[in-house]
Amino acid sequence: MLQLSKKVEYGLIALRHMAMKPIGHVFTAKELANEYDMPYELLAKVLQKLVKGGVIRSLQGVKGGYSLAKRPEELPVSFVIRVIDESKPMVTECYTDGPDSCYLFGNCTIRRPLGKLQRNLNVLFDKMTVQEII
Repeated sequence: MLQLSKKVEYGLIALRHMAMKPIGHVFTAKELANEYDMPYELLAKVLQKLVKGGVIRSLQGVKGGYSLAKRPEELPVSFVIRVIDESKPMVTECYTDGPDSCYLFGNCTIRRPLGKLQRNLNVLFDKMTVQEII
């Protein structure tokens, strides 16, 4: 069933941490990695994706690091997932890979119910913001 990637999990953990402090507070990747026992290199890559996506900003220099670029209530979880994984969270492969992903595609009896679940999941992640995971 649905499983978020480690990259998304780490990104959401970092964003939650940032959202718990006032806007403008600066965090380093090393600080976040140590706080939550996350692999530094992977977290640094996730943070760079979040910078490119406009979710956080990168500040250079001695007191540099990362800070939120938007308020937590303005950041839908679905947007964060798409920025990190470059896709929506999916219930089943046939909705990401199409008919060629499954030999049962044409005769599948659960594809439509799973499609309904997928649409509901999309709505849920679109409505949920980072503020709600604090």
